[in-house]
Amino acid sequence: MQRTTTPTGWAFRAVVTAHLVAIAGQPVFAGVYLTGDFDSLRWHAIGADVTSSLGYLQLIVAIVVWARMRWAWPFLGSAAVAAAETVQYFAGLDGALWLHIPLGVITIAALVVQFVAVWRGPLARREARHS
Repeated sequence: MQRTTTPTGWAFRAVVTAHLVAIAGQPVFAGVYLTGDFDSLRWHAIGADVTSSLGYLQLIVAIVVWARMRWAWPFLGSAAVAAAETVQYFAGLDGALWLHIPLGVITIAALVVQFVAVWRGPLARREARHS
């Protein structure tokens, strides 16, 4: 039984890490905008595009993890985060801050949990169960 992280596992770790870095910048850009630096809203919008793209990439890699490594939780967690980010993205475009801000906090927290989970131990392929 292999107990080291597979290349697929490393790819998932990389995309989750990049996703977390991108999403961590979002409240910073929003906060700077709220201090009166109106150019930061443009950076927040660019960050939203990058973050959402990484969320969809994470979902694709999670499908590969599920298919190759037989781990379903990365797909389920990534699907939830991608769905939340999509709703949050459009809430931000619509100016619905009552939804955009709390959903952003929840999404960041969920991504931090995923980050910890993927770096906590090896992401090795599960063996098929024979009943």
